[in-house]
Amino acid sequence: MQLTITGYSTALFATWYFIEELGILFDAGDGVSAGLLQKSRKINHIFISHADRDHLTGLLQLNQLNAREGYPKIYYPENCGSFNALEAFSIKFDPHVAGTCWNPVNAETKIRLRDDLLIQPIKNGHIMADGKTTKSLSYKIIQTRKKLRPELALLNGLEIKKLTEQMGKDFTTTEERTTLLGFSGDTPVEDFGRWDNTEILIHEATFLTKSEYEKGPARGNKHSTLEEVMEMVGAINIGKLILGHFSSRYTSEQIDREIKRLCEKHAINIPVFRVLPGETARDILRGLPLNK
Repeated sequence: MQLTITGYSTALFATWYFIEELGILFDAGDGVSAGLLQKSRKINHIFISHADRDHLTGLLQLNQLNAREGYPKIYYPENCGSFNALEAFSIKFDPHVAGTCWNPVNAETKIRLRDDLLIQPIKNGHIMADGKTTKSLSYKIIQTRKKLRPELALLNGLEIKKLTEQMGKDFTTTEERTTLLGFSGDTPVEDFGRWDNTEILIHEATFLTKSEYEKGPARGNKHSTLEEVMEMVGAINIGKLILGHFSSRYTSEQIDREIKRLCEKHAINIPVFRVLPGETARDILRGLPLNK
């Protein structure tokens, strides 16, 4: 599936990514409505990774422009109290948005967008929380399809139909899953296997190096470094990589130079794209990969 992805992601200021064909928005930082204009009306599902202001301050404007009965559907980490306050305020300030659906989710939630598409939230370590508390999420877009069980491959169509009628569809088929896209949100690199076999990965890389991050001031919330992300990507199976959420302390030249260096170091040959600080990147995957 070819996806049209437009995004803006600058650490501290704003992050949002729009997946046009699926009507999905990941995060809703400042400027999302102005950045998308009429295309914002295609958004049906909004997935917020966490309650930091740079990831949700565009939500009220986006909602008041696009709200209709039952839409948009907004999904957020279940233990972030900010969203209850935002919902109450938005309805009071713009009564016409009362039909918007606000949905708290956690890692156990399966969100079925259509018969062949679901969203899987993944708890991450951006915000320190105990095992029962969900304050920060990553997300996977997973395509599903029913496939005949291998052990029934020699049966003819009538035999399979009869078995299905007698035993149910789950007896004759199994579900095959493909991870179309992963969105990290803000998170440290915690598990190399988390994004293995993902066709498109959008991952934050706030700082360029581990040493630079570790020497900085103490921070309550944890982030990734480009160095860690590229090490992970070099060790797993990814189709395409989109990097963003770089700190504005870096110039475009510094970011591009480091990406190219790490691609060579870790023998990364897949297409690598980036969203530079302060720039809206449109139709990212149809652009020229940085490492090609």
